[in-house]
Amino acid sequence: MTKADLVERVTAQISQTAGPMISKKDCARVVDSFLDAIKEALQQQKNIEVRGFGTFKIRQRKTRMARNPRTGSPVEVSARPVPVFKPSKELRAMVAGTEYVEEFED
Repeated sequence: MTKADLVERVTAQISQTAGPMISKKDCARVVDSFLDAIKEALQQQKNIEVRGFGTFKIRQRKTRMARNPRTGSPVEVSARPVPVFKPSKELRAMVAGTEYVEEFED
């Protein structure tokens, strides 16, 4: 699914519930703003948690030794932050085609 497909689906969802009150252009701005907000938060080393969907985090990769594919000589890859996504239990169950049962502790 591309970003354009995502905008199409969001526009269709909104038009079903609220009527044709929002244009595709406005919906594209909303999707772009949402993605920009995630990018900015990750750039500032912040975690983003979307309940029922998952968590975007920054994880630190350690320094490691790799090999140059052309020469085979060892090359040191420096430590760096990388973005990771951890899906929620609900999303994992949905993808697996099973029913998610929320556990409550009393």
